[in-house]
Amino acid sequence: MNSQPVALVTGASRGIGRAISEHLASMGWSVGINYLSNLEAAQETLDAVEEQGGKGLLLKGDVADATARAEILSQIENQYSRLDALINNAGISSQKRVDLLDMELESYERVFDTNLKGPHFLSRDVARWMLKQGETDHDRHFHIINISSISEYTVSIHRGEYCMAKAAMGMLTQLFAQRLGAHRIQVNEIRPGIIATDMTAGVKAKYDKLIAEGLTPIPRWGSGEDVAKAVGALLGGHLPFTTGAAIDVDGGFHIRNL
Repeated sequence: MNSQPVALVTGASRGIGRAISEHLASMGWSVGINYLSNLEAAQETLDAVEEQGGKGLLLKGDVADATARAEILSQIENQYSRLDALINNAGISSQKRVDLLDMELESYERVFDTNLKGPHFLSRDVARWMLKQGETDHDRHFHIINISSISEYTVSIHRGEYCMAKAAMGMLTQLFAQRLGAHRIQVNEIRPGIIATDMTAGVKAKYDKLIAEGLTPIPRWGSGEDVAKAVGALLGGHLPFTTGAAIDVDGGFHIRNL
């Protein structure tokens, strides 16, 4: 068996997923790099992992698809014979930014399939595998981390399906934390705020202005590295008595003030 701990990071070809993969490699983890279609970008993530002295495995597959999920886990088992952490990072935004009353069923279903159904059933299958691993190795500790969003509690009426899916991910975190806590499996959630990624590139001017006007106590955009360091704190064992929690990586956006 591979002696290094192994993490599966979904949606790891760019942005937050790439930053998490690279950071975990710097901590001595092997990383399963899941991606949907952009092999070139996924290879760049693998190169970054290897530059940090880590080992990586490219895993193509849509987390919304049951066959793809099974194949991803099969490849990890064949390569490493273990899995210590699942980072549910893959996600998509609304296909169109439209008024809530004009939301199309196709967009709703696609967002929920990727952002909620995929993480739920991948977590289920990973949890079953973790339970089996724990039966024979009582010193092992495991993690499932869901990358959600401030959209979990912040209304955006032009991308309602995204907000609803992320809100449901908060409950998914608590459900799995309750079910698995007694089995040395910690389940937590990280809520990124305004993070500079491909997904937010189109609204840069809007958020530049809002940040300059005091939207967040820490007056800057967040980075993928900010989120990756929070993941590293959990996987590094620095929060051993924390499960079912949402960690805000948002520059203080969540603070209500008058």
